[in-house]
Amino acid sequence: MADSIFRKLRDGGEEGELAPALTIEETVASPFALDVSCYLLANLSSSILAGKSKSEGLVLVTFSRSPSFYLQFLKQKGIVVSSSSKWIRVLDCYTDPLGWIDQPSTGVTEGPSLVKLNKCVSDLKRLFSSVIDAGREMVGDGKTRFSVAIDSVNELLRHSSMPLVSGLLTDLRSHAQVSSLFWSLNTDLHQEKVTNALEYISTMKANLEPFCPSPDGKRNALENLFLAHQDFGKGRFHVRFKLRKGRVRVMSEEYHVDQTGINLSPISSAESVIAATKSLIPKVHFNLQLSEKERVEKEKVILPFEHQDHGKSTEIYDGRRTLADGKTEATPLSSGELQADVVSSGKGGEIIYFRDSDDEHPDSDEDPDDDLDI
Repeated sequence: MADSIFRKLRDGGEEGELAPALTIEETVASPFALDVSCYLLANLSSSILAGKSKSEGLVLVTFSRSPSFYLQFLKQKGIVVSSSSKWIRVLDCYTDPLGWIDQPSTGVTEGPSLVKLNKCVSDLKRLFSSVIDAGREMVGDGKTRFSVAIDSVNELLRHSSMPLVSGLLTDLRSHAQVSSLFWSLNTDLHQEKVTNALEYISTMKANLEPFCPSPDGKRNALENLFLAHQDFGKGRFHVRFKLRKGRVRVMSEEYHVDQTGINLSPISSAESVIAATKSLIPKVHFNLQLSEKERVEKEKVILPFEHQDHGKSTEIYDGRRTLADGKTEATPLSSGELQADVVSSGKGGEIIYFRDSDDEHPDSDEDPDDDLDI
């Protein structure tokens, strides 16, 4: 499934279409969006160097980590980055985001042509121009395209409003030379409307869901804390693809984070369907499904129109004489005999109706006065 995301970013969009965009969502319980970003960064870099990607360059915008962190990570993955590398540029928004340092030192020895310092992250127009200029420095001004990776938009939202950040990402997607774009977001730090706005811009959304303890309420707090610590770094990785004609495809995998990075593995088909279904259920303040106890209580309720004669078959009288009635029924009584019998028995009155003919349909909708000229 992560390979599907990588292929979408590697292949980019068709000419005249907006570039594919990915939002990687994390939470405090599962803060591993950086590991997913590094996974995509390494694979995308390898495909660019091998000439298998539609983009011929990569612009990395760093907010949450220094440029040296990512360069060292790529080096560990066997991807050597030097000052002569023409396929990558790093826009440093981490070292001095507000321009407070007079003579900043990035701690990067690869040279000034590789890493460019951005000292005013609140000026999004300037940031957009810096990203495009860095990309054109690699691929030129023609139709050659490049990819853009933003390690985190949390810092952007800290210094700028949501409409401005949304406008920046939309402008990057709509630029003719941008092949693909991805960023990460911590949903616990922002309001739901911010998350929804970024999801609307994206063509793909990936979120990390941790393994939660059983919600039966029987475990004490210490056991829950132990289970949370034991399962930390494990969970499910859900991805939602927006396809053409409004279709949506949801896929799920299990993830495990260790010292080497994030590892993804498929889950069983039944668990995949359940996980995908849960991820599609909107977050509301009431239950959309019944619990097991509620389901059992519901099955015990006997509805008033149900047959309650302990297993006996239901018989609905339609005005005809049944076979059983024909065997046991005696000669019809006269009105006087019937009245005397009712008085002697002490029971209330009854209305006894015999159909004139079997051709008469029960509960007929025909008007009995239909033949009259009224």
